[in-house]
Amino acid sequence: MTLLAGIDIGGTKCAVVLGRAANGKVELLGKRMYPTPPPAEAVASFISQLDDLLRELGAAAPDAIGISCGSPLDSKRGLILSPPNLPDWDRLDVVGPLRERYGVPVGLQNDANACALAEWQWGAGQGTEHMVFLTFGTGMGAGLILNGRLYAGKNDMAGEVGHVRLEDDGPMGYGKAGSFEGFCSGGGIANLARSMALERLRAGGEPPSFCANEAELDGVTAKTVGLAAQAGDALALEVYGIVGAKLGKGLAMLVDILNPERIVIGSIYGRQQAILEPIVLEVLRKEALPITADNCEIVPAALGESVGDLASLSVAMNEIHMKGN
Repeated sequence: MTLLAGIDIGGTKCAVVLGRAANGKVELLGKRMYPTPPPAEAVASFISQLDDLLRELGAAAPDAIGISCGSPLDSKRGLILSPPNLPDWDRLDVVGPLRERYGVPVGLQNDANACALAEWQWGAGQGTEHMVFLTFGTGMGAGLILNGRLYAGKNDMAGEVGHVRLEDDGPMGYGKAGSFEGFCSGGGIANLARSMALERLRAGGEPPSFCANEAELDGVTAKTVGLAAQAGDALALEVYGIVGAKLGKGLAMLVDILNPERIVIGSIYGRQQAILEPIVLEVLRKEALPITADNCEIVPAALGESVGDLASLSVAMNEIHMKGN
């Protein structure tokens, strides 16, 4: 049994968790969630919350600690580098004080990498040597498991697939029209649906079920469009048809460049798999080399809503694995 501690740092909330890992599974033992503190108070608050959890469990220290936070960061030096949702966390060392306090391995990874590790260790990526995890939620990012270990790149920026431009024009993502994130993210789907609905409404066509008039455009979300698509709304299905085609195109690029055995896709893909999967696979087979596409499974993420808690724990487990290699 391995006792793991995890810290998930968000723009508005932080979570400190304890878990027990054994036999390829993990069990959440305790959790503290609270508003994100100012940077000057952050590390002390993590220690206080973790001490409380350890005390309740009757343990002195975990075997390792993992920290998950948005990019940019410096995982080698344990520094958070003013991510957009934490602009005042400038070069904040969150690893050193925890390592000193508990005397155990401590790791820091961005949230996409952390989720990739969680799915690889305990979810849909178990048993693979070469896996790609795609977030496909609020944004589009990737975590890469290559040759049986996390690949983060020179400065922790590997996997920023959302920034890749798939088309000359299209919804905005990463400040770039036609980007992978522009087409394949919650915000991108909503923007695409709004523009297509507006065009139909102004042309005098039948309003889609998710938007009866222009006044309702601001309320359009990926969820409302997804529900409409599941109910058979023609425009919603057209939106998701475009999304599926662009997702397939993006996957073909990843399959041919990285040659993974499995691509695990989170959030929206699982909720809309019945609609997206046939389109995605058709485009993937058309665009990718057959010898690479035929050797890669495309599957939805398995950890669901628990992935946020398990992601930081998986960073801790990864530190143990790295120390053992």
